[in-house]
This record gives sequence, C-alpha cells and structure tokens, in this order.
Amino acid sequence: MKKIIFFYLGLLSLGATAQTNAVTSGLQNLLSHSQGHMQALCETFTQEQLDWRPAAGIRSSGEVMTHAIATNYYVAMKLGFAPPADVDLMNLEAIRNKADILVALKNSASFLNEKAALIESGTFGEEIDLGFMRQTRIGALMLLLEHNAEHKGQLIAYARANGVVPSWSK
Repeated sequence: MKKIIFFYLGLLSLGATAQTNAVTSGLQNLLSHSQGHMQALCETFTQEQLDWRPAAGIRSSGEVMTHAIATNYYVAMKLGFAPPADVDLMNLEAIRNKADILVALKNSASFLNEKAALIESGTFGEEIDLGFMRQTRIGALMLLLEHNAEHKGQLIAYARANGVVPSWSK
C-alpha cells in the first residue's frame, strides 16, 4: 500500500513540475517573441529612424528600446538577479548607437530568459517591492511581458510613421 501511495505522490509532484515548467516556458516564449520583434525593428531601422521622435519631449525609437532594456534588467534585479558586471544600469537609456542598442537588446533578452527559468514555482506568490508597486514574483514577470508588448506596439507605430514595414508582417 505504501508503494502505491508513494507512486501517486510521485506522479502528483511530476504534474506540479510540469505546470511550473509550462508557466515559466510560456512566459519565456512570449517575452522572446516580443523582444524578437523589437530586435527585428532595430535591425530594420536606420540610425536616423532610431533617433526619430513623434514630437518634442517624447522618446525616440531608440530611447523606447533602451527604456525596455533597462526595465528588463531592473525588474530582474528586483527578482533577485543582479545584472551582469558589464551592464551599467544607470546609463542604459543613454545608448544611442544602433549597433550598441541591438547588442543590448539581445543581451537583455538572453539574460531575462535565463533568469526567468531559475525562478522556482514555489516562490511565484512571494511579494517583491518593485519600487513603484508591490507585486508577486509571477506578477513581475507578467508585468515585464506587458511592458515589452506595450513598447513593441509603440515601436510598430513609429515604424509605420517612418514608412517601415515590420519584417514579420510582410
């Protein structure tokens, strides 16, 4: 009888692990998708288009990208993952060169996906202080997803205003 109970407990724990993996994997896939689109836009934009802004006082295309990069690292830091030593969190939004923005986008996406995979499902419900709000760990990851999608949409509008057709919609 004990063997049967342990067998079923083992199956239940495998099911819980599968659900955790599905949540983390789903979030990682959606973040990668959104960030991949931002990278594709960065590759498509000229330097002039990266410097373009719809009006004075509004972020340029490049500034939107660096803002998303900085936010990725900031939230990851709040989740307990220090940015790599070569990342200057305080000056990420000052990057203006297309090649540097593209490298930073790719590095940020890789870092975020790597660290998201390390978050244990048992800690998803733990609250963290993001500085501007308290949120659960899983909520912080969903916030990143929403934030990246919001700015991807902004960049699509900027692209269209500059006659750029996103590569994935051709």
